[in-house]
Amino acid sequence: MSEGYGDIRVDLQYIADMIEPGTRVLDIGCGDGALLGYLSEFKQVDGRGIEISMAGVNECVSDGLSVIQGDADTDLDDYPDGAFDYAVLSQTLQATRQPRRVVENLVRIGRRAILSLPNFGHWKVRLWLLSAGRMPQTETLPYHWYDTPNIHLCTIRDFVELVRELDVEVERAIALGASGKPLALQATGLTGNLLGVQAVFLLRKR
Repeated sequence: MSEGYGDIRVDLQYIADMIEPGTRVLDIGCGDGALLGYLSEFKQVDGRGIEISMAGVNECVSDGLSVIQGDADTDLDDYPDGAFDYAVLSQTLQATRQPRRVVENLVRIGRRAILSLPNFGHWKVRLWLLSAGRMPQTETLPYHWYDTPNIHLCTIRDFVELVRELDVEVERAIALGASGKPLALQATGLTGNLLGVQAVFLLRKR
């Protein structure tokens, strides 16, 4: 395993904390495999990954991780119902073409689904739009409008409404502040939507 798995991105740490040891995990859009490597080393999961970038796949495979090239928009339909204990999608939903369909597949493939996403309803984003009249750039949304991979930006409230429409239960929701620490308030409420830079959700199909 590569060094550094003990120091993973903050949302990945909260995702990892939601996953039980020894379970089956599918990480969609797994990037360089940081989460899969961490879970394999510290929680002994049976982990699999899908990554659209061939460079990411190669990096994962060179670290001994079981990762294939695939696209969340087109390839999740091929997975059977309940194939994994957890289906994970971190900081990727906003880059998919069919986010609703992707969420439907996540809760179908996994007994539980875990997602993290940036919050376009954060107060700094609102203030930037109000004062500058331009699309914002923040730590969680660092791209210019013309080169961003993010095509379906949403707020925490938008996402909560989507899962409600899909009749999906939110078992746990965490809004993270700019420091990366969870906010001591309801993540899905008005204040969480205003102060949360990003959010992590644990979902289950009803």
